[in-house]
Amino acid sequence: MHKLQRGNAPECLDKYRHGLHNWKHVTAEDKTEIRQGLDTMQGQRCAYCEDDMSNGKNHIEHFLQRDRHPTRTFDWQNLFGSCNRETSCGKHKDRQPFYNPNDLIKPDEEDPEHFFLFVSDGTIAIREQLSANEKHRAEATLRIFNLDAQHGPLRRMRQKAVQGYKQQAEEFQLMAAEFPDLLPILLDEIKNLIADTAHLPFATAIKHTLSL
Repeated sequence: MHKLQRGNAPECLDKYRHGLHNWKHVTAEDKTEIRQGLDTMQGQRCAYCEDDMSNGKNHIEHFLQRDRHPTRTFDWQNLFGSCNRETSCGKHKDRQPFYNPNDLIKPDEEDPEHFFLFVSDGTIAIREQLSANEKHRAEATLRIFNLDAQHGPLRRMRQKAVQGYKQQAEEFQLMAAEFPDLLPILLDEIKNLIADTAHLPFATAIKHTLSL
């Protein structure tokens, strides 16, 4: 999960009104337009786990569920693209019993990196400097979206994604220790590498692996 920059709402959403329409009224053509807007924001990666969604295995996700918050059904600010994984992300959230949606970190409004540190073993750690409320919200977000399940596939997928970059980070550290004068050059190389990988699935895990 990383910070997202939301663009303008697709014009097709103006056609629909709560009380007159429901999500089934949204045409396939309009859903395609909505998906294009979400792809622009997310880069064809899941808004929550950052897995690749270019294979078509994804859905338009309502951050606030339609059955609990029907007035937000056609609200562009409430829509994300989520992978179709049953054990995490949007589908997992929608099967959870009652929870306070204000506890969830919304990635187009807050920076998840303020709350989370992605570790090279595939785990997600909650940052130590958080307030009690921020820690509670970080824990709730991981639990409701099931992003850090002990034996879940996401840990293994993140670990695999960062494996090569972990080796690079270790090589950078050794070079910096042996040749301190090269540190500014090495830092620039790391910065460029992070920029070059920003479009990849699990980019935040890669970024944090290279940064440590």
